[in-house]
Amino acid sequence: MSGGKFHVHGPHDHELEHAAQHEPKSMAGQLAVMTAIIATIGAIFSYMGGVTQANAGLFKNDAAIRKTEAADQWNFYQSKSNKQNLAELALDLVPEARRAFYQDEVKRYKTEKADIQHKAEALDAESKVWDEKSERELHVHHRWAQATTALQIAIAMAAMALLTKSRGLMYGMYGVSVLGVVLGVLAWLHV
Repeated sequence: MSGGKFHVHGPHDHELEHAAQHEPKSMAGQLAVMTAIIATIGAIFSYMGGVTQANAGLFKNDAAIRKTEAADQWNFYQSKSNKQNLAELALDLVPEARRAFYQDEVKRYKTEKADIQHKAEALDAESKVWDEKSERELHVHHRWAQATTALQIAIAMAAMALLTKSRGLMYGMYGVSVLGVVLGVLAWLHV
């Protein structure tokens, strides 16, 4: 600008004015705000995915512990069965005076085996419940991971839309963001 009456534009000024007139109105601002929102939601989804993955692992661990306890009970049951079999064999081999003792032993082992069997079956059932809980948590974890991935793709699309000034990519980013949020809602609802 010279002397207040005559105004000369430099080449850079002309490009800025041209870009302001032809560039989509506040596209960069919209993309910046949407990227921040998507990143925040994505961080929450990522956290929830980590929680469900940890829970699935803990539940699987509980299932394994119950399964081991059940196996211990089944081993104990087998031990009592072996002792019962030996007592039954002794019934045929010992003199008549000792048979009453071994008949009582056979009855005792049968009673003990029934209690042990009940405990082992209960532990097996508990193990199955923990396994099912783990599988449900793992399914939800996969939903959170899908939601997080969709939001990460949306962020990448926002960057490409900003660089190329493409409205199509911007609308695609909105679509993928909605998909990510829907997947997150499904995860929240355990679907």
